[in-house]
This record gives sequence, structure tokens and C-alpha cells, in this order.
Amino acid sequence: MGLLEGKKLLVTGVLMDSSIAFHVARLAQEEGAEVVLTSFGRTMKITQTISRRLPEPVEVVELDVTNTEHLETLAERLEPIIGSLDGVVHSIGFAPQGAFTFMDATWEDVSTALHASAYSLKALAKAAEPLMNDGGAVVGLTFDAKFAWPVYDWMGVAKAAFESTNRYLARDLGPQGIRCNLVAAGPIRTTAAKSIPGFEQFEETWNNRAPLGWDVSDAVPAARACAALLSDWFPATTGEIVHVDGGVHAMGQ
Repeated sequence: MGLLEGKKLLVTGVLMDSSIAFHVARLAQEEGAEVVLTSFGRTMKITQTISRRLPEPVEVVELDVTNTEHLETLAERLEPIIGSLDGVVHSIGFAPQGAFTFMDATWEDVSTALHASAYSLKALAKAAEPLMNDGGAVVGLTFDAKFAWPVYDWMGVAKAAFESTNRYLARDLGPQGIRCNLVAAGPIRTTAAKSIPGFEQFEETWNNRAPLGWDVSDAVPAARACAALLSDWFPATTGEIVHVDGGVHAMGQ
């Protein structure tokens, strides 16, 4: 019997087969879950193509987490496909290029980053909540926001807001039996990483600082952590951030 046997999961953010979200979907299927993916706009065809590399066929539903209509109709559109939900994976982040120059960024740049990368966690959880009648898990992906990282700038601020949002969700959804946790992964060569100018600075130094070492091309460790948090093996854990970064978060500067 698989770790996620019988679970029904919604996974966002599958754009490449190297992404954490793709490996979460793959592992979930291998562990017995039924999975639905989301995408929207021009990336819909990309997600549909990449989804064919999963062990089992999946449906891809349209969802832009900044689109109110998409969010308000999500449960209605999902129910005929999957019936109910036991878990949701938030693997979404976006910021305009201007947000990566801290002192010059405009409020338009920053508000876009905060909406897509932080507020969207609450928006997605609320949209999925009507299908989570028996409790379940919301799992999001973050990049440790305790520090002012090079080049990350307003996306780092958005991640700090994202982590705070997770704690408030844990508070407000806990009475419904819904756990809310994050996985703070080390740098992975994903679509999101490629959009950040100078992100290779992380790649060059992370392995040297990680006690366990770090492979920027291996998304599986982070995906396994997500799968574990989606399972019933963490029944009393919520509002938590699990670091999957080779141990860098625990080392001095």
C-alpha cells in the first residue's frame, strides 16, 4: 500500500519535468494518489505536454491564481473530475523583472509579486476548501525567507509574506482538519529560478555550504518531503516549514 493510497490531490506549477511540482505529481501517483494538475494561458499546452511524462494520465484544469473567476469556480469545475480533495500543492511564484532590483522596484512590481507569490496561497486554499470536507493538507514551496539573499530582493519579501500566510492558514483551517505546511527547498534549476537574474550565484555556492551536499538538478528530495506532508504520517503538524536544503539553513554565515 502506497504512502498516498486513495488520496486525491491538486498540484499546481508543473511546467518542466525537472520541476519540484512535476516530481511531487509523479511520486504521488506512484504512491497511490489520484492527481489533477493546473495551468493557464500560454502555459496550458506546456503543462499538458509535460503531464504525459507522468506514470498515469491526468486532467489539467485552468487556474490562474490571480484570476477571481478561476478561483471562485475551481471547486465547481474540479468536483466532476475528482469528487473531493485530500491535498493541494502550491508551487507558484512570479515577480516582474523590476522586482529583482530592490531600491528601484515600483509598487506595481512589488504588488504583482505579492499577489502571485504570497496572497495566492490563501486564495488557492480557500478555493479548494469546499472539496476538503474530510480535512487534508495544503503544502507550499518556499525559499527560506529569514535572510536578505543576493538578487532575490522583492521575491524574498514575497516569500516572507508567503511563510506568514502559511501560519495564518494553519490557524484558520486547523479546525476543519486541514494542515498547512511549507517545504523550504534549496536552489533547483526550475522555470522560476531561470527567471531570476543572477540566480546562478546560489547554485555555485550552495553545495559548498551544505553539510549533506546539494545537487541543483535534483528536485526529488524536496518532492519527497511534499509527499510526506501530504500523507497521513504528519497528522499533528501544521504551520511548519520543513527545510530540504542539504542543511544550509542551519549553518553560520
